[in-house]
Amino acid sequence: MEKPYVILIGSASGIGKSTISAELAKSLGIKHLIESDFIREVVRGIIGSDYAPALHASSYMAYTTLRNKKNYKTEEDLICAGFVEHASFVVPAIEKVIERAIKDFDDIIIEGVHLIPGLIDLDNYKNQANIHFFILSSDEESHKNRFVKRATEKRRGGKQLDYFKENRAIHDFLLSEAEKNDVKVIETEEINTTVQKILSNINESCETVYLKNNVDELKDVMDIIIKENNASVECIIYPIKGFKEPLIRKVNIYEQKKSDSFIKALEDDPQKKEELKELYYLSNKHGMKICAPNYEILDKIIKELGSKGYLYSE
Repeated sequence: MEKPYVILIGSASGIGKSTISAELAKSLGIKHLIESDFIREVVRGIIGSDYAPALHASSYMAYTTLRNKKNYKTEEDLICAGFVEHASFVVPAIEKVIERAIKDFDDIIIEGVHLIPGLIDLDNYKNQANIHFFILSSDEESHKNRFVKRATEKRRGGKQLDYFKENRAIHDFLLSEAEKNDVKVIETEEINTTVQKILSNINESCETVYLKNNVDELKDVMDIIIKENNASVECIIYPIKGFKEPLIRKVNIYEQKKSDSFIKALEDDPQKKEELKELYYLSNKHGMKICAPNYEILDKIIKELGSKGYLYSE
């Protein structure tokens, strides 16, 4: 029996999660899309400001309500402590929404700043639902420009722009917590590109493809998969002669930035590059588990790799 989808999209304010979540819901045909801000308002109606002042402040201003401000070494630590205090009141209600969606067998997308990796215990639901959690990120300049655009075009977001430093601290904190809790970080780009990246992680449009490219051709291979088609590489497989089991390296490369960083590390470290060349020689061929937004794009990737002569054939 299939399980319902529970998709969580978190980020700091001004990254574009509402727009991206709406497009993702449209792409997947999911009718239940809930903002955590709405859930927060319900909780605010139940718990008064005298008992939970952090809850009744904005996420980026909650630190001003903390009593023990002097206990934090840096301003960023203080801002993030207030943010966690604020979100901790909302998370139990978010978990109730997830439980109800699972009970009713409804697919749901929840988006919002209150979705902090590690604060929501998703292990409680992994056997009952297809859980997918993403944190959206943006470089500092693009993040600030979104606030400026929102303030000038939509006449909202001006206050967040005044507190950009606080919002940026929350952005960096969410990325740090995502890394600690194995939650995927998606760099926001053009809306469709970002949605395609998320879909490639949700849809099970995957295939292990065996290749014969050399190390110097690896950048071209990765560009075809990630840069040109918004797909990802989950793992690399090296069937080494004389060994019963292949060597499998989990890489989870789904961002162009991560791919470029990997290639640059090879170019900057000749010894590492030589070691990879030796591994290629010992294995004769290597497999990549490629995951794409859909099978049509996956077929396109395989054809492009074939046209470049990178596919291995017996």
